[in-house]
Amino acid sequence: MAVNYSAKEEADGHPSGGVGVPGGGAGGGGGGAGKTRKPDNTAFKQQRLPAWQPILTAGTVLPAFFIIGLIFIPIGIGIFVTSNNIREYEIDYTGTEPSSPCNKCLNVSWDSTPPCTCTINFTLEHSFESNVFMYYGLSNFYQNHRRYVKSRDDSQLNGDNSSLHNPSKECEPYRTNEDKPIAPCGAIANSMFNDTLELYRIDNDTRTPITLIKKGIAWWTDKNVKFRNPTGDGNNLTALFQGTTKPINWPKPVYMLDSEPDNNGFINEDFIVWMRTAALPTFRKLYRLIERKNNLQPTLQAGKYSLDIAYNYPVHSFDGRKRMILSTISWMGGKNPFLGIAYITVGSICFFLGVVLLIIHHKYGNRNTSADIPN
Repeated sequence: MAVNYSAKEEADGHPSGGVGVPGGGAGGGGGGAGKTRKPDNTAFKQQRLPAWQPILTAGTVLPAFFIIGLIFIPIGIGIFVTSNNIREYEIDYTGTEPSSPCNKCLNVSWDSTPPCTCTINFTLEHSFESNVFMYYGLSNFYQNHRRYVKSRDDSQLNGDNSSLHNPSKECEPYRTNEDKPIAPCGAIANSMFNDTLELYRIDNDTRTPITLIKKGIAWWTDKNVKFRNPTGDGNNLTALFQGTTKPINWPKPVYMLDSEPDNNGFINEDFIVWMRTAALPTFRKLYRLIERKNNLQPTLQAGKYSLDIAYNYPVHSFDGRKRMILSTISWMGGKNPFLGIAYITVGSICFFLGVVLLIIHHKYGNRNTSADIPN
């Protein structure tokens, strides 16, 4: 016997007849209606939400390619030209070459007394007009190793007195030395860069020192928030750090990093810059600033210069290299040609694809694409 029921009853999941009703008897005399697995009748669960699907046609795709190309190519050219206008000069003073003045210092140790010194003469072909930033660069130095990055105590560096005398266990094996807590503890602080760089201008065999500014090289948040000396008499750092000892590789304790109180101890800016670990094995960190004093004169004139180096930082044991970099900056930061090249490349590819697709559309777009049906 056929059973008829309405479309509405079918949509509701239970026909009026007894046949097919879950839990019902053969004649519909079963108890209440059974449970249904049909989703709720809502716009979300029944997929009735409004939606928009782009229809990719030649009229929309071709203009998009040309617009992207026409926007990206000029931006890339502007960024590339700006990057090339940045003056930069780099000196590798590792000393691996026998002819290098620093070759005698190649196998220096952390505790060499007196420190090995060397002088490198160089010539600037072009003047550096604006403020000049002096960086030191290291290669093959992996500051991104997990255990190295974790080897520090941020509470100690933030001036917590309890952490000062009881550093975190993350600092092992640079947590204590001779039963005294190390301040600052950890592998990052223990490996702090400690070469001393001095710059001189040579004019008629006369060496004139270039003023190097050591303040203002660290991030403001690091200097004023993240790093603080222990609480107490701020003018007597020797007393504040009493009962602690220096890192193993340091020649002097942390309270003797500088003679100025606002740049000594944990708030020493050279130390703060080093503690911000680099992501790549080849990196540079800001060392000093050279400010322009006269708008009529360049900061560093073209001519002869010399770099005096107190070579304290050993890198030969792990095949590392050391560099000194002089650089100006622009509105986009330091020299970085990659960004401009990337914009030009993407814009050129889009423009080229637009031309190719336009030719294809012009040649084949008017053809009848319907298949012929044989008789």
